[in-house]
Amino acid sequence: MFRPLTGPARDVVLLVARVLLGVVFFAHGFQKVFVYGFDGVTANFTKMGVPLAPVSAAYASVVELLGGALLILGVGTTVVAVLVALDMVGASLTTGSYAAILVSQHGFELEGVILTGALLLMVTGAGRFSIDHILASRRTRRTQAAAQAPQTVV
Repeated sequence: MFRPLTGPARDVVLLVARVLLGVVFFAHGFQKVFVYGFDGVTANFTKMGVPLAPVSAAYASVVELLGGALLILGVGTTVVAVLVALDMVGASLTTGSYAAILVSQHGFELEGVILTGALLLMVTGAGRFSIDHILASRRTRRTQAAAQAPQTVV
């Protein structure tokens, strides 16, 4: 009865979802890098019992800030989505939020929603309105042009 969206509608939905996920992630990374700072994030992670707190803090800060920006632009979307997914699984496991759902009960809803968005982007890619699509289109055109070029025999 109902079919998944295709064509331009699908690409618009992917654009909106990717940009919103990127904005949320960028905001969290911005807060970690420019408000709390590396030392503050490391101290907080240590207090929460996150293993390898300095490494985890650096990973989370960089993936969230740069990954968010790259998602907004649609650059390296599949790779960024994998890194985001790992970040969210790590966040949920190290903070114990997997034991409840609602954030008010220290639950996993934020991590779960971000993880879901990342998983969907891993499967669908960035969509047509992305730098990934522009780069892939250029590669395809170059490959086709090379295949159609006359072959010289020496």
